[in-house]
Amino acid sequence: MLRSLYIRDYALIEQLEVEFDSGLNIITGETGAGKSILLGALKMILGERASMEVVRTNAKKAVIEGLFDEADQPNIRALLAEHDIDPMPELILRREITRSHSRAFVNDTPTTIGVLKKLAANVIDLHGQHEHQSLLRTELHIEMLDNFGSLGTLLDHYQRHYHTVGELHKRRTELVRKERQLRQQTELYAFQIEEIDRIAPQAGEEETLEAEARVLENAERLHDATAELYAMLYESEDTVHDRLVVARNELQDLARISPEFEDALTEIRSAQIVVAEIANFLQDYNANIEFNPGRLEDIRARLGELDLLKRKYGGTIAQVIAHRAEIGEQYELGANFEEAIADLDQQIAKAEQALSESAHKLSSKRREVADRIERAIVAELKGLGIPHSQFEVRFRLNQDKNGWIVPPNATGSERYTAHTNGMDEVEFYISTNMGEMPKPLARVASGGEISRIMLALKTILAKSERLPILVFDEIDTGISGEMARKVGLSMADLAQYHQIITITHHPQIAALGTLHFKVSKRVAKGRTRTQIRRLSEDERSEEVASLISGADISEAALVSARELMAAGRRDD
Repeated sequence: MLRSLYIRDYALIEQLEVEFDSGLNIITGETGAGKSILLGALKMILGERASMEVVRTNAKKAVIEGLFDEADQPNIRALLAEHDIDPMPELILRREITRSHSRAFVNDTPTTIGVLKKLAANVIDLHGQHEHQSLLRTELHIEMLDNFGSLGTLLDHYQRHYHTVGELHKRRTELVRKERQLRQQTELYAFQIEEIDRIAPQAGEEETLEAEARVLENAERLHDATAELYAMLYESEDTVHDRLVVARNELQDLARISPEFEDALTEIRSAQIVVAEIANFLQDYNANIEFNPGRLEDIRARLGELDLLKRKYGGTIAQVIAHRAEIGEQYELGANFEEAIADLDQQIAKAEQALSESAHKLSSKRREVADRIERAIVAELKGLGIPHSQFEVRFRLNQDKNGWIVPPNATGSERYTAHTNGMDEVEFYISTNMGEMPKPLARVASGGEISRIMLALKTILAKSERLPILVFDEIDTGISGEMARKVGLSMADLAQYHQIITITHHPQIAALGTLHFKVSKRVAKGRTRTQIRRLSEDERSEEVASLISGADISEAALVSARELMAAGRRDD
């Protein structure tokens, strides 16, 4: 439930806070008083796009904050956790708008407008006075049907298959487009593959050969240097090894005199061992040095071949190998194009079968939902003063020889068009007069009827989805008298399930409110300000009476207002 709405420096609103309650919350006010400004501010915390011009003149920023209680629900908790927002017993949505940017907050945590919009969509549904025109847009009828039937999961499943089939068809189209180019390049690819495969470069081979070549090129130096070093360390007169032996013996004598020489003695013994190991290494290395000019020439020739490949097919051997893999695939594709197409066609057939099964399942569920919605709409319209209505949800399938949808157990070539939202085209048909056949809703319903049909749709949709909060902005436009009374009673009935906030200019509806708020404008210190206040019982009577007779309230209007309000309580 929307417990409170705080607005500061938004358009003509300097500062106000309104506290709502459960049931039917009525908002009235003269034309131009600022009712639309109030709803515009509410839309800001629902994630709508903000205009920087809404910031009140001379103010730095506009602030709108909504406090929602009873918001500790699994879907809300999941969204908060997904976006690292701490849960609270209440949900606080806030929007701050400056002349250069806007910011969004949830539970005092900065977030994106997208997150704000997702959260708001789970707690509040705002229906504006012109939104009933969406009923005249045939392409939206299927969306309304799916919403009523809670078919989102089935639709998501279908759309995953739809995108899979679309990608496969795109790949096939691209493959066919490339066929001629591939066939022309096959000969070039064959030459390159033969050249690379003949040399057969291996990863890391170049570094290994270069290291071996350096050794062969410097074999004489390596031989002389290792021999000289070995002699210096171990073989000639007065070698390093001999000197270490003398030093070791001297330290042994000193260690017998003072223990402080023990560490030095240990270190020199280690040095003796290290020198011996180095001498052994040098002797072994020297003995195995290879003087092989022939091997050196082979290596140089091999490195030359590798260098040629690098110059032609990439700057490194790794790039040459990658190029070989790429042209190998293209060559195989060009040489075996028919097989590739056939394999892709098999994948497409399998994917289209899965798509078709998903489409038929979705369509079947839609037809079940259509039966329910037809009965529910007729019942609601009867209560809204259209007693002899007929309402039909009609389906149409488009046959298309190139379509992706195949009928169940198909034996012929019959196929249907696959749309992004299924195989169905849906349109609402209605008759509001006895004896008249249903015709397309977009062509036959009057403005007042459209409002009532939309209210009926909202009513059954809200009852089915248990939307917490419903906001109606003058959707009673185009009706009057007894019809307005029936619309009001429908809203009052709906308010038993949800908190409803409605802006109205009908006394018949205003009289049924649980709470009543009045929006007005006043001028102070040369500035116009919009304000809202909750009316007392006596003030409610006067406001309803003013809706009946205008600014000059007569005693008869007051009596009528009280009668309307009393009748509303009896109806409750």
